[in-house]
Amino acid sequence: MTGKEILKPKKVLVLGSGALQIGQAGEFDYSGSQAIKALKEEGIKVIVINPNIATVQTSEGFADEVYFLPVTPGFVERVIEKEKPDCILLSFGGQTALNCGFELDKKGVLKKHRVKVLGTPVKTIGITEDRKLFNKELRKIGVLVPESKAVNSKEDALRAAEWIGYPVMVRAAFALGGKGSGIARSKEELSQMVGKAFSSSAQILVEESL
Repeated sequence: MTGKEILKPKKVLVLGSGALQIGQAGEFDYSGSQAIKALKEEGIKVIVINPNIATVQTSEGFADEVYFLPVTPGFVERVIEKEKPDCILLSFGGQTALNCGFELDKKGVLKKHRVKVLGTPVKTIGITEDRKLFNKELRKIGVLVPESKAVNSKEDALRAAEWIGYPVMVRAAFALGGKGSGIARSKEELSQMVGKAFSSSAQILVEESL
């Protein structure tokens, strides 16, 4: 074989989507289940972390091991220490898994335990989830974006809206479905919207409404 040989992983950790409600975000369970099936067909051992017992991917006999634990950095690291997986999949558990993987990488957990990320790289996840970085990347390739400000407090959001002018679009970063996102037509509406957005995200983007 010429060039660097690509070694197939022996054990992969799949992060599930967490405690979803019935009838909500079933696509994460479906995609995660298909990922498990594909890995098993390749003879790879699969470990799943997902606290939701009402999912296909946590059904008996599907994965090799299932941990009914919260998909948080602390619990995931403990499973990594015990199972010692070669790789981890972050793209099949929705926002919960993406945020968890981002934190694991940021804290050096993945590097410490020599766990490689399969699929979308963590750097790319960070760029697409961080509204400010995402807009910066779009501008690099010549894509026009609305005038905007990334803010981390209610006061900064109100100042940004005054600078841009109402109505403004509010977008929450690192949040499933953009919790707290929407159009604010006044200072009062923005105050309420920002309060909701910051309850689920540390950053929001205030931009001109088109």
